[in-house]
Amino acid sequence: MLSAFYDLARPALFAFNPEDAHELVLKSLELGFYPRDTGADPDCLKTEVWGMSLTNPIGIAAGFDKDARVPDAVLGLGCGFAEVGTTTPLAQSGNPKPRVFRLPADRAIINRLGFNNGGHAAMLQRLKARTSKGILAVNIGANKEAADRAGDYVAGLMTFYDVATCFTVNISSPNTPGLRDLQAPEQLNELLGRVMAAREGLVAAGKPKRPITVKIAPDIAEDDVAAICEQLTAHNVDAIAVSNTTLARPHLIEREGKQGGGLSGRPLFERSTIMLARVYQATGGKVPLIGIGGIDSGETALAKIEAGATLIQLYSGLVYEGPGLIARIKSELADTCRRRGVGRLDSLVGSQVSRWVSRSLTA
Repeated sequence: MLSAFYDLARPALFAFNPEDAHELVLKSLELGFYPRDTGADPDCLKTEVWGMSLTNPIGIAAGFDKDARVPDAVLGLGCGFAEVGTTTPLAQSGNPKPRVFRLPADRAIINRLGFNNGGHAAMLQRLKARTSKGILAVNIGANKEAADRAGDYVAGLMTFYDVATCFTVNISSPNTPGLRDLQAPEQLNELLGRVMAAREGLVAAGKPKRPITVKIAPDIAEDDVAAICEQLTAHNVDAIAVSNTTLARPHLIEREGKQGGGLSGRPLFERSTIMLARVYQATGGKVPLIGIGGIDSGETALAKIEAGATLIQLYSGLVYEGPGLIARIKSELADTCRRRGVGRLDSLVGSQVSRWVSRSLTA
């Protein structure tokens, strides 16, 4: 029923430019006009991570709810966790419009938003007003003009520490000049040293230890994967999110594919999943991974898990498939568990790493 409703609504949404359509969706969620997933998730989907128990491993990727307007609605749609942001200390408008482009024939989106958001203070006010106890990640970034970008990440951690369940350090957006330079081992070492030291100071003061995820790009050079993973593991990050959008343009059909910015959706699936498997291999499967990029079905969700993901996130798939995609993925993953005779989906994590690692990132 939900899928049929979205099939009718999608042409109307697609009549608006992508940013306006997204705003309509957010307003609908704010007003409570969305289908709630009130059923219990199958036991096989329960996922244990960071000492927490999630009812399922599915979330919506950062960028959907930049200003923490609808985290509880995201949970109400049936997600096992919510993520808000990317947020920066100061409000910023982002890059000039138009800056979001649909590629329907490719089932993809290109964006060059540039961390447009209302800043820490506005988000903090919203999060303090929450009554839900659902798992919430806050995705933190740096202002475009920041003189001390590492300081901006520390500020994000400090600001939201009492209202977040966990954090994502976003150093992989292609739309803020120089941001991806923070992935270079020397800069990454400095950044994580400061972020982790700030957390340890909070823990020493009696605060709980909030998990910290680092989100990396799919465009990392093959020879750099090991060095980056070495830094991440040396600083004992709690998870690695693989990946953000890509600057590559793999065999696109739509003419809008020539637009600048980060590409997401189906064309990102192959490269991001290979990268996921390589990070899993480089970390020995000892660090939980979040698989992101091109998930638009139960099949692609399962592939991420088999390539090493403990948790998964989607976004562009929702644009083309609608909110019913979340329930369909859960149903198909549960069916897989039954067919294979496994009691827990997480027993399949990393089961096909060797197959994905053998593929070329440059194909």
